[in-house]
Amino acid sequence: MQATPQTFANRLVALGATLLLAAASHATAQERVVNLYSARHYQTDEALYANFTRATGIRINRVEADDAGILARLKAEGSASPADVILLVDAARLWRGEQDGLFQPLKSDLISKRIPPALRGADAGQGPQWVGVSTRARVVVYDKTVLKAADVDSYEKLASPALKGKLCIRSGSHPYNLSLFGSVLERRGSAQTEAWLKGVAGNLARAPKGGDTDQIRAVAAGECAVAVTNTYYFARLLRSTAAADRDLVAKVGVVFPDQAGAGTHVNISGAAVARSAKNRDAAVAFIEYLTSDDAQRLLADGNNEYPAVPGVRTDNPALAALGAFKAETVPIAKVGAAAAQVQQMLDRVGFK
Repeated sequence: MQATPQTFANRLVALGATLLLAAASHATAQERVVNLYSARHYQTDEALYANFTRATGIRINRVEADDAGILARLKAEGSASPADVILLVDAARLWRGEQDGLFQPLKSDLISKRIPPALRGADAGQGPQWVGVSTRARVVVYDKTVLKAADVDSYEKLASPALKGKLCIRSGSHPYNLSLFGSVLERRGSAQTEAWLKGVAGNLARAPKGGDTDQIRAVAAGECAVAVTNTYYFARLLRSTAAADRDLVAKVGVVFPDQAGAGTHVNISGAAVARSAKNRDAAVAFIEYLTSDDAQRLLADGNNEYPAVPGVRTDNPALAALGAFKAETVPIAKVGAAAAQVQQMLDRVGFK
C-alpha cells in the first residue's frame, strides 16, 4: 500500500512526539538529585560527590551544619523536609535521630554485605536506619617527658590517682566523649562507669575546653600530660608540613588503649535515609556508593579516617605511621543508645 502525504505527516508527528518524550526522559535522568544534609565539613569529601555524580548522573545538593543543627532542622521541617540523605559524625547523634523518627529503614543487600553488623543501627527486620561509612579511634596522647605509654595504656588509667591534675579533654558532654563513655558503660556497667567518670573528672588539669587538636597542643605545651583525641586529628598533624606541627608531634606519644583487653573505642561517621526522602532510590544508591572500595579509600586517605568496610586497603602515610590496632567489638548502636544515661552520670559527678 502506497503511503499518502497525510500518512507521512502522521508518522512525522508521532516520531516527533517520541523524540520529545525521549528527550524529556533523558533530561529528567540528568536532573536526578540527592539532597544531602551533612555534618562532615571536610573539603576532601568534594571528590566523593564529584565521583558519584560522574558515575550516576545524580547531582548532590548539600546543606552543612553540625549534628545537632541537622537534627533540629529535620524536626522543624517535618514531612516537608527536602532531605534525602543524612550524614552525621557520631553514633550517639545517629541513634538520637532514629529515636526521634527522622530516618527510615535502609534496605540494601549490598550495604548489609559490606558494612559489619557492629557498625550499623539496630535492625528490627526491615533493615537498619543508619550505617557507619567510616571509622575513627579514640586514642590517648601523652607527654613523653612526663609519662610512659604504660602509664596510659587503658581508658581505666585515665581515672588513676597518679594522673591527678594532668588530664586535658574536651567537654564530657561532647558527642565524641559521650560515645567513648557509652562504650565504657557497655563494658563495665553503671556503678563502675560512674565511679570511673568521677575519677576522670577529678584528674582534670583545667576545665574542659576546645576541640581535640587543642588537647594535643596543650600536652605539647606542658599544660597537661595526657589527653584524649580522635585519630584523624592527630593524623592531620602527622601529615602537616608546618614546622610547628612537626615539633608538636615530636613531643607527644600516642597510645591505642586497651590493646590487652577489649580494644580501643571506635566511633563512626554514618549515613541514613531521611524519613521524608523524595528521592529514596537515589539516596540508597549514594549510600551504597559510600561503601564502595573507591569511596572508602577517599574517606580514609582524604580525612585520615579508617574504612568501615573490612579489607579495604588504603594509602595513608599517617595512618600507616600510627600502626594497626585492636578495635573494640561493642555494637555501635548500643554505644549510641547509652548517651542519655551517660549524660546523667556526668551531671551527677560534675563533669561538664
